Amino acid sequence: MSWASGTLAGIAFRATWKAIRHEEDAPDALDKDRGWGEVLLAAALQGALFAVARSAADRTGAKAVERSTGVWPSSDNGGGD
Repeated sequence: MSWASGTLAGIAFRATWKAIRHEEDAPDALDKDRGWGEVLLAAALQGALFAVARSAADRTGAKAVERSTGVWPSSDNGGGD
């Protein structure tokens, strides 16, 4: 499930970057021709999308385990859920 969420997050990031900047490729931290703002914006956007995808995958997996076993797969029961 993690692999799939990472792949979907990568696709979402590329599509979002293209929509925002109208460019195919996002800047890399070592891209000499890109400014700080552009590099940090791309990193922040990518990080946010990957965190959302990972959380969605984890939550989906936890819900599936709970439906199958009746037990939430965490020792602290999800922090009060």
